[in-house]
Amino acid sequence: MFEWINFALILFSLVMFAFFYSLSTLPVTLSERRGERAWKECGIYRFIAILFEFAAIIFIFLWICYPFPPIDWPIHQHWWVGIIISIIIAIPSTAFMIVGMLHAGKETSAPSKETPMYGGIYNYIRHPQTLGEMSLFIALGFAVNSWFMVLLLTAYVLLYTPIMIIIEEKDLIKRFGESYLEYRKRVGALWLKRKRN
Repeated sequence: MFEWINFALILFSLVMFAFFYSLSTLPVTLSERRGERAWKECGIYRFIAILFEFAAIIFIFLWICYPFPPIDWPIHQHWWVGIIISIIIAIPSTAFMIVGMLHAGKETSAPSKETPMYGGIYNYIRHPQTLGEMSLFIALGFAVNSWFMVLLLTAYVLLYTPIMIIIEEKDLIKRFGESYLEYRKRVGALWLKRKRN
């Protein structure tokens, strides 16, 4: 019985994380209806999103103790194989996420009207935090030694990431205008863009 509850909580937490994080990326759009307070509210939405993300991580780790027997497909009979794969994915993912957070500054936790467009790693990739963070979800699937979790979390990442980027960038275009459109032409969303001669 708890297996069903835990699985439902994983799905619920992932959906709520996606909802509140997406909402937190819309300060300009929301301020059109709600005024200046929308900027502060977006910081609150981001905090709520982080809480749901941590909840999802906890419930995913509970999968180790409470998997569904019919879909409990171990990656390997030795659990440490999944851990090694997870670490291989997690190291560069964490690096991208941390460098992105450092270069975004306070904007990582709450959008601010005064924040200029970022530099640093953002000169090469528009969404380094997303690249790192979403890859960590896939690493989690390997960490719990479950092909089902790897497949579920990969599907989640592949579905949610482009939606989130579209939502966030519409607001960034409203916020930064033509300079963001030029930036978008120059810099890839998740990968380096090849320069044309």
